[in-house]
Amino acid sequence: MAARVFVTRIVPRPGIDRLRECADVDVNESDIPLTTDELRAKAGRYDALVTLLTDQIDASVLAAGRGRLRIVANIAVGYDNIDIDAASAAGIVVSNTPGVLTDTTADFAWTLLMGIARRTHEAQSFLRAGKYDGWGIMMMLGGDIHGATLGLVGFGRIGRAMAKRALGFDMRVLYYDPVAQAEDEARLLGAHRADLNTLLRESDFVSLHTPLCQETHHLIGKEQLEAMKPTAYLVNTARGPIVDEAALAQGLHDREIAGAALDVFENEPEVHPGLLELDNVLLTPHIASATVATRTKMATIAADNVIAVLEGREPLTCINADMLAHLRPPGPYVLAPIPCPDKR
Repeated sequence: MAARVFVTRIVPRPGIDRLRECADVDVNESDIPLTTDELRAKAGRYDALVTLLTDQIDASVLAAGRGRLRIVANIAVGYDNIDIDAASAAGIVVSNTPGVLTDTTADFAWTLLMGIARRTHEAQSFLRAGKYDGWGIMMMLGGDIHGATLGLVGFGRIGRAMAKRALGFDMRVLYYDPVAQAEDEARLLGAHRADLNTLLRESDFVSLHTPLCQETHHLIGKEQLEAMKPTAYLVNTARGPIVDEAALAQGLHDREIAGAALDVFENEPEVHPGLLELDNVLLTPHIASATVATRTKMATIAADNVIAVLEGREPLTCINADMLAHLRPPGPYVLAPIPCPDKR
């Protein structure tokens, strides 16, 4: 009997096609996030779940899959939507899709940085409203990017990609990361490690690239915003809850900082109403990795991870590798494979 795979949302077709070479695949064609009850029901009936960050894969979902569910393949870099400890306890592999979206996300973070500094969203609204009646020397004055100081909170793949782009703008780059990250590369990029307070105090742009966890929840709140320059800008393409959205709305209203650009929100898809009322914030609907090539590659990586586990191999991008080590018998690690039908 062929393996069964459930895909929780509509994803780029090449990912589905790849899965169908090896398994019977069902897809949530409504493209609406499933409830916890619905996810629990799917977990007990399928060998693999392909999930997105909108799916809350909690302990109850993973417990329901115990005994049959082999892998949860998350189409995202972050995996704060999955209870990793519960997955390991249930003997379920969890994978993600890192690397492929690094440059695309950095490109978009840079787009937001430039957009908020040069007020492009305000300028377009101004023009479309018929208010533009000729050039003026005081019209839509923004902030310079070249020669400014860029502060990177998180210096993983995307943070380093941001530092690389900053070279072209002759920027001074500071980075904060509690874990030592690529110090040799940092030196080549001219990036200097700093504590968070120093970074906030000295940066003209603060861009967030840290994962969401207990330690980073509301990492940027009232106190941190007050530490920033009144001429500084905040950019977030990481995870919404890293920022205290209510504090940010108030800080922007009071002009504690010059502006903010956000692609992620604390309670997605909801946005704090205070932010929606402000001109000095640029808002986009979680689209940092939204290019055809990148989203397609993310889907195919997830499919490859699923196929690897169904064939008794380790996935390329396993999150809970400790679980694999625990399950690994003496000699080569082998899961009992579910044979893929011969599609040749």
